[in-house]
Amino acid sequence: MHMSDEFAAIAHDFPDPFRLLIRETVDSTNDDLRALACGGAADGLVLLALRQTAGRGRRGAAWFSPAGESLAISILVRPQESKALWPRLALAAGLAIAEAVESFGPPTGIKWPNDVWIGRRKVAGILVDAGSDFAIVGIGLNVLTTHFPLEVSEIATSLSLETGLNPPRAEVLAAVVRRFAIRRKQISSDFNDLLNAVRQRCVLTDHRVSLSTSSGLKQGIVEGIAQGGELLLRTDSGLESLIQADEVRILD
Repeated sequence: MHMSDEFAAIAHDFPDPFRLLIRETVDSTNDDLRALACGGAADGLVLLALRQTAGRGRRGAAWFSPAGESLAISILVRPQESKALWPRLALAAGLAIAEAVESFGPPTGIKWPNDVWIGRRKVAGILVDAGSDFAIVGIGLNVLTTHFPLEVSEIATSLSLETGLNPPRAEVLAAVVRRFAIRRKQISSDFNDLLNAVRQRCVLTDHRVSLSTSSGLKQGIVEGIAQGGELLLRTDSGLESLIQADEVRILD
């Protein structure tokens, strides 16, 4: 069976309104899906790249995604909720990935706002791009990779490395989509349910961290996640509530 056939077969069982578009090679799934969204593509389109040549993480950092080993996908969402709630989609996606990964065995952690960990190593990253009336949820998930480039080998892991198994990537994709179908509906009315599940997995709580914000570099101890999904950071000047941050590092 050709690789794309395996994915196409499993996509028949995606919950509504999710459907799969497979591309052999793209530079960035988020960029390609943005173009389709601007052209009127409907909510729920999942773009899967069999090969992604210029995937990116936060701040434009390159994302390592070798063909045949990882999942590089972007999901088009046209939320009914107000735009102020859209940042919560990153938490919904992170939780969906965490739950999908857990269904294959290993317990996970969520590194607010964009990463999923197994132990203290990153197994997945999320990049949410907002458009005028849509959001694109980009996901990179390491499934079968056993060798990482030197610069990320200390901080990256995969499902294969953690379980000793080689789960079919199509099954992992289906698990992610199934969980995201549930969690993305919770960014408004059921947000507390989503939030509690994220809090249980939050790897930053009670740790000293450094992070970069729009107003500069901050350091402090994370006291948890607030009711709106913000990170609660206790700094020398008091308790701060952060909606977004980059380069979040655990210092202790």
